[in-house]
Amino acid sequence: MKKMNSIVRKQSAWVKSVLLFYLFTFLPLTSSAQCGIENNAFKSGEELAYDLYFNWKFIWVKVGTAEMDTKMAKFEGKDAWKSYLITRGNPKLDKFFVMRDTLLSYCNPDLSPLYFRKGAKEGDSYYVDEIWYSYPHGNCQLKKHRITSSGEHLWKTTTYKSCIYDMMSIFLRARNFDASKMKKNETIPMPVSDAMGLSNSWLEFRGRENYKMSDTKEKFRCLVFSFYERDNGKSKELLRFWVTDDENHIPVRLDMFLSFGSAKAYLKSYKGVRSPMTAKIK
Repeated sequence: MKKMNSIVRKQSAWVKSVLLFYLFTFLPLTSSAQCGIENNAFKSGEELAYDLYFNWKFIWVKVGTAEMDTKMAKFEGKDAWKSYLITRGNPKLDKFFVMRDTLLSYCNPDLSPLYFRKGAKEGDSYYVDEIWYSYPHGNCQLKKHRITSSGEHLWKTTTYKSCIYDMMSIFLRARNFDASKMKKNETIPMPVSDAMGLSNSWLEFRGRENYKMSDTKEKFRCLVFSFYERDNGKSKELLRFWVTDDENHIPVRLDMFLSFGSAKAYLKSYKGVRSPMTAKIK
């Protein structure tokens, strides 16, 4: 029971790592806030589903699921990509910990971000992060809002010369990056913000491997990356993940290295993908 309680207290860090899964690719910082890019990776109606596992007492236990949907919609009367991610804890574990997270993102048709919202119920607490984007004078301006678990409203506006993204918009943009010219051990900074500030983080390309899905037994050629974050002067690998080596760039596996254990996320199903899954090994 003490072991389980320890897991419960630190579950929030685990949830953060799951969400970082969707930062699976690697974009350089731009010199100015020209944040658009042509979309060749996905189409309206794509749906991805994942199973989430945690290693408890040397046993891998399914602790939740994650679902991500992307479609064309309207934002303030204009066409926009609407994408949302929902993570849910296993109801059998609710007596120890309640996990209900919802992330929502709107982006322009060229994938430049417009709005981001995260509502997170983790244990007995609930908080909300929001970001509104604008691009005055060629810069990238973020209006940030956090509603804390105690109900306090925190506001902050920050302007950057480079493009800045959130957990969702970076996922959509990064899926259109061409990794064919990347070299092993190459590192690229990842400018990602929440309502509180920027993360000092980057990606390292680890090469290519094959991966077999546990349920369907489908096998894919994948690109492998590690996600690092620097905190208090120390660098730490938080994530290692596998994405399909084709135009879809779908993340199929994630390994999370946490201070209180390890966790994994596996692609369970996909539908509505834009391009043929040429990374699939027959």
